[in-house]
Amino acid sequence: MYAEIIIPLALPRNYTWFIPEDLLSGLQPGCRVEVTLRNKKYAGIIKRFSDQKPEAFDPKPIGAALDSEPLLHAQQLALWEWIASYYLCSEGEVMAASLPAHFKLSSESVLVFQESYGDDFTSLDNEEYLVAEALLIKKELKLSAVQEILHGHSVYPVVKRLIDKSVCFVWEALKESYKPKKETYLLLHSDYASGGKLETLLNEDKKLQRAEKQMELLLSYLHLHKTEPEVTRQALLKKSGASDAQLKGLIAKNILIPEERVVGRLPPLPKNIQIDFNLSPEQERVMSATIGHFETKMVSLLHGITSSGKTQVYIRLIEKFLLEGKQVLYLVPEIALTSQIVRKLQQHFGGYLGIYHSRFNHNERFETWNKVRSGEIRILLGARSSLFLPFINLGFIIVDEEHDASYKQQDPAPRYHARDAAIYYASLFNAKVLLGSATPAVESYFNAVTGKYGLATLAERYGQVDLPVISLIDTKNYLQKDGSKIIITAALKEAIQHSLDHGNQIILFRNRRGYSPYQICKVCGWIPQCKNCDVSLTYHKLTNKLQCHYCGTSYPPVNTCAACGSQQFIQRNFGTEKIEEELETIFPDARVARMDIDSVRGKSAHDQLIKSFEQQKVDILVGTQMVVKGLDFDRVDLVGILDADSLLNFSEFRVNERAFQLMEQVSGRAGRKDGRGKVLIQVANTKHPVLQYVIAHDYKLFYGHEIMARENFFYPPFSRIIQIIFRHKIKEIVHDASALFALYLKKEFEGFITGPAEPVVNRIRNQYIMELMLKLPKNGSTIAFAKQVIQQQRAILQNDRKFRSVTIIPDIDPV
Repeated sequence: MYAEIIIPLALPRNYTWFIPEDLLSGLQPGCRVEVTLRNKKYAGIIKRFSDQKPEAFDPKPIGAALDSEPLLHAQQLALWEWIASYYLCSEGEVMAASLPAHFKLSSESVLVFQESYGDDFTSLDNEEYLVAEALLIKKELKLSAVQEILHGHSVYPVVKRLIDKSVCFVWEALKESYKPKKETYLLLHSDYASGGKLETLLNEDKKLQRAEKQMELLLSYLHLHKTEPEVTRQALLKKSGASDAQLKGLIAKNILIPEERVVGRLPPLPKNIQIDFNLSPEQERVMSATIGHFETKMVSLLHGITSSGKTQVYIRLIEKFLLEGKQVLYLVPEIALTSQIVRKLQQHFGGYLGIYHSRFNHNERFETWNKVRSGEIRILLGARSSLFLPFINLGFIIVDEEHDASYKQQDPAPRYHARDAAIYYASLFNAKVLLGSATPAVESYFNAVTGKYGLATLAERYGQVDLPVISLIDTKNYLQKDGSKIIITAALKEAIQHSLDHGNQIILFRNRRGYSPYQICKVCGWIPQCKNCDVSLTYHKLTNKLQCHYCGTSYPPVNTCAACGSQQFIQRNFGTEKIEEELETIFPDARVARMDIDSVRGKSAHDQLIKSFEQQKVDILVGTQMVVKGLDFDRVDLVGILDADSLLNFSEFRVNERAFQLMEQVSGRAGRKDGRGKVLIQVANTKHPVLQYVIAHDYKLFYGHEIMARENFFYPPFSRIIQIIFRHKIKEIVHDASALFALYLKKEFEGFITGPAEPVVNRIRNQYIMELMLKLPKNGSTIAFAKQVIQQQRAILQNDRKFRSVTIIPDIDPV
């Protein structure tokens, strides 16, 4: 028997291994097996079995079976295959992105003693002798053990010399990195289960009475046991304030019995369904319409304005599918969104809920994976990576804020779009998908109005609250003396003060982090740039560093111009750090906080900041697009967009859509509960048409204008885009490679190809970049043929010695 096995490498195809008869029993597709490729061991996943031996080679046997039951179900394997095929990557790359780290067993080098060498180590130097002596006794040593023997000194030269002298050889072993969490529970000895013997112990045992601290500890245990069904060692010591030695005394006297148990890292909650709210008539109508759409369509779009109560509709639909015995996947674009939603879902569904995203450690993700696979977790809330979890009975997928670009994976491969992949994944289970947004993606809304998806519209805010009033502040009237942009205009300052005086909260949005996006020499105009990227450096005042936001490299502050030697620099433009500083100067009594990727690092940092703002411990929240997405704050009555021009001036066909979505979403944070909110937009180009749609809160008007432009210029949803990115450390080589690739493609796709051309930032991490774009008709056979040609031409180009090291990346449906 032979098996096609996926290993976590970017291979051009899956390889086949032979399965010995003694290992065949119990193996199924989805099980992990140990395989060797180029003398390195991997934990691979069986995709399918075959009786046919490959003609071109003799397959190697697998080393061992690692699972007694499948790690993946058939639907996950089908999803992997579809993503690899659709997004032009390998199934090994999908595997690497999908599995928690603990399932991808790492290969560890083990030194094995050569018995034929004997025990005469006189020819070895001191370091070699120490390792050889240990090998003689232990027979095998891991490299980590060798490091300890040599006290961290150069390990590899010593190991190489020992191998050259035939003292040992290297063997690769797969190691299991997951370690279950264990906790010690304390039980009262069965002799004292009856009241009489326990009373005698407490009143008459002289040894115990002399040990006062032990007596106090025992009384603490008995008191804790009345309120807690089971008492852990940690809980008892914390409650009693006793030491570990005093507890050991009670254990030595056989009064308390320790019992070590494996426990989960995720705190358990009672499993119950408690829905304590009623939907409004408008929400009831939308829910009924959505259920009706699911009778005939797999996908439905819920277009609900900001604060219309979409989450409440989601909760009612989750309840429906949960009562039908189905699992539910609730996708959100950002980790920042999960904290508020987690509290809502836990309130209504308790222990049925699981959470999965990158802020959890490897052990927690491993345990969540297994609970989803067994069906113990019925509702899973997570970011895009949770799409790969092994659901067994998936019935419903919610894609909240479905328009968000964060659903598209950029680097590394697979460069999949979680919204689109979720629709395919649902089809494997015959499940339903609900896309939700106040500002749907143009492609999604097009699919809804043309009948491919169902469409339900929630056009009023929950509780009959009015949408906020939006006003423009013309920043041309507020320039500083040096001609630079002012951060807080007089009109915005007055509005902030008014909100603070009335005890309300303010959100200010600026989609640029750091203190100053760039600094410029006042004499010659020189701008400090990253050595690895063609981009200016952002000054971060908190760390007093210049930082590249593309490669992450930090530099000390520049005080002398590299071009003219001047020491006069001007800080240009402003980021969230500078806004925070400015606010603290203007409003010294206000409590100001910042929400961006620099200020909310760590597992619970998002949640802590959001809770502080909810509890009104923060008056003004400054943030990047993290503050835009779906957050719900009762006391926010003012939102300020500090630089709308930066959203409107990009050379990209989705620029108007992105700008409308960001401004409408951030505007929706205002006036969600008490009275009508207010939004002030600081902008120089006050005549831009997108601003008029935002002021009117009119998505349909925006969509009508945008869809005509897309049709005129043959952009999605009327075409499909494939972008091909070329990267190389030598500029001429990447230019030649992209030009040659374009020449090949023009033979087949004349009229549909644009480029090659340099992007705006044409060098990142010392790799020069060129881009090529295919705009293809929405025809399945044409797109499939294009993908085939791209794969073939990539292989042909990389067979050329000159272009072998050029990285060629196809990006399907780029965003």
